[in-house]
Amino acid sequence: MARLEFFFDISSPWTYLAFSRIEALAEKMQAELVWRPILVGGVFNSVNQELYQTRANPNKAKLNYSVKDIKDWADFCGVEINWPDIFPVNAVNIMRGAFFALDHDKLPEYARLGFEAYWRDGLDVSHPDILSGIAEACDLPVNDFLTSLKDDVIKSRLQENTDELCQRGGFGSPTMFINETDMYFGNDRLLLIEEKLKNENLKK
Repeated sequence: MARLEFFFDISSPWTYLAFSRIEALAEKMQAELVWRPILVGGVFNSVNQELYQTRANPNKAKLNYSVKDIKDWADFCGVEINWPDIFPVNAVNIMRGAFFALDHDKLPEYARLGFEAYWRDGLDVSHPDILSGIAEACDLPVNDFLTSLKDDVIKSRLQENTDELCQRGGFGSPTMFINETDMYFGNDRLLLIEEKLKNENLKK
């Protein structure tokens, strides 16, 4: 069985689009899906600092097109994306919480609710009340969840995933790897991933 790693941060709209389809893709292609929460801001700070200059001085034509592009992709993926008032959001705690959800076998549901809260509803997912609501909706123990956000082990796991992505050549979210070394970046690469997994399956 092929191994498909999904490095992701809930604060990215393109990651939301990829997330909405990655589970179905892995199931269809009989791949092992491995969730790898990261802090994309840490990736940018380490290997992609020029992004900040682009955001501060955007190309107007490209920016206008990107609004249409995201809407087209959202329609294609069957999700709703409304640009939030708070952007970028401080995603540290929601991504730390992803490890708690992962350890309790609730990661896909947690991530979906996080994406929806931020990208559909425009909520401040850095706020403890919003995070508590997401945890409760996943049937996670809320007090334990909130405590975990300050846990040094979980802090380290998030940092380690983020550092590992940079070390393996990644520079943003979503980044995916097939069998450790075959890297793909971006929502629109899922088609290529599907083709590669199809070829991997034919070799068996």
